[in-house]
Amino acid sequence: MPTVLDELLADLTDESDRLRAVVAGLPDDGEGWRLATPAAGWDVAAQIAHLMWTDEVAALAAHAHADQAPWDAIVLTAMADPTGFVDTCALELAALDAATLLQRWDAARPALGEALRQVPEGQKMPWFGPPMSPTSMATARFMETWAHALDVYEALGVDAEHTDRIKHVAHIGVRTRGFSFVTNGLDVPDVEPRIELTAPSGAVWSWGPDDAAERVDGSAVDFCLLVTQRVHRADTDLVATGPGADAWLDIAQCFAGPPGAGREPGRDGGAEGGR
Repeated sequence: MPTVLDELLADLTDESDRLRAVVAGLPDDGEGWRLATPAAGWDVAAQIAHLMWTDEVAALAAHAHADQAPWDAIVLTAMADPTGFVDTCALELAALDAATLLQRWDAARPALGEALRQVPEGQKMPWFGPPMSPTSMATARFMETWAHALDVYEALGVDAEHTDRIKHVAHIGVRTRGFSFVTNGLDVPDVEPRIELTAPSGAVWSWGPDDAAERVDGSAVDFCLLVTQRVHRADTDLVATGPGADAWLDIAQCFAGPPGAGREPGRDGGAEGGR
């Protein structure tokens, strides 16, 4: 019977395969790879390079239980430029030709899955923030792949195809409610809200107490877009009941790092989203 990790990795593979098929179909002249995406300074190549690099580094972290040295070397490099390290790596790798980027990403994705499966049961793997379980890492990789794919699709004029796989993104969005307040220098509200979201399939997903005094209701797609800062709150159908829930939707952020700039109102335009 498939484990939770197996199911997560299968969903990650499906989401990644769709993005790969889109970029692999770009003309051989590479022009499409240089189209600007909504993330300021990042073209399509940089988005794919970032996903590829993070998959490679996450595999090193997963193997740290057996060989710590490669992971330690990455951490030492990151410490020299803690705020710009990730962007620098993505932009440097984006200079590679499209064929090489795809080859490395094709190798990195299954390698990450195998590395996560090899982490000893009950053990967490190191990361740039708190240590993570293999399932948490797989969920985070799904969230990032989905979010960065949206940037690529927007740049290329390709329609996103939302499926119930986005429940992984919604789950992270709910779990990072407190982080959203902390990273903005705010106190976390005491009241835990009830969240009820309508999935692409029409199913209703819920988190939090049934009788909570505060709530968030609406589309799961809009919620996932909001917590990955790919849409402005004004362009969603999300409804907040209660001051804490209302404040959360203004600052929701499910990715690590300082507060993102978010998007300006209007789904087709805006400032840099979260990375």
